[in-house]
Amino acid sequence: MAGQADDLALIGRRTTQRAGVVRALIDHGGFVGARALHGILEAQGVRVGLNTVYRTLAALVDAGRADVVRDRGGERLFRHRPFPEHQHYLLCRACGLSTPVDSEAVETWAERVAEASGFAEVEHTVELTGLCPRCRSGRSSPSS
Repeated sequence: MAGQADDLALIGRRTTQRAGVVRALIDHGGFVGARALHGILEAQGVRVGLNTVYRTLAALVDAGRADVVRDRGGERLFRHRPFPEHQHYLLCRACGLSTPVDSEAVETWAERVAEASGFAEVEHTVELTGLCPRCRSGRSSPSS
């Protein structure tokens, strides 16, 4: 598992603010929006601008160190990626619980489409959303 220092080395300038953003994302564990992460940092007494949070998260995505999905309202949510492999998630629309899913079939399909079309450096986004068992049964908190 790569650590915070490895992530910082991949995303450019090593600053205290960027280190705080990376640490907060790792500690959060699940998907979180940039504004919510900024709020977490402020609550912890970490002084960092919202633009720095956005830039750091974008750099982590570009470096393959964070996954991104969109919630129902279109907001981008970020999750630290501890391994370099691309991952897909099943995301609960009610509580935000995320579960990694086996996506070998999707990856194979994307590679075949790229090869057949002659395209290179093809990227894809697959978002699977639904209601987790806890939310389906009327309990809304994923952590109890």
